[in-house]
Amino acid sequence: MSMLLAVHDTVTTVVAQIGNPTPETPPVADKLMKLVRYFNWFVLLSGVTAITYGGGRFAWEKWSGGGLDSPKMVAGAMIGGATATSAGTIMNSVIGA
Repeated sequence: MSMLLAVHDTVTTVVAQIGNPTPETPPVADKLMKLVRYFNWFVLLSGVTAITYGGGRFAWEKWSGGGLDSPKMVAGAMIGGATATSAGTIMNSVIGA
């Protein structure tokens, strides 16, 4: 039992000496955040373009009487957009920031 108490005291002393480090931003964090904002803008633009293209193709297929493949395109663009825009929220919940 005394061996267990000695180990506990040693571990407690070592952990107390480590302390609580303060977080620092990386040296290139501003450039990295700018790149992330550009990427976010590109994802939103491509999602709007895909939905617009899918809607136009849907109207064309409906008018010409062809097969209806475009509703899958619109649904895929909407699911992809929802996943892409919620990626930051998902990562924050996983990392626990």
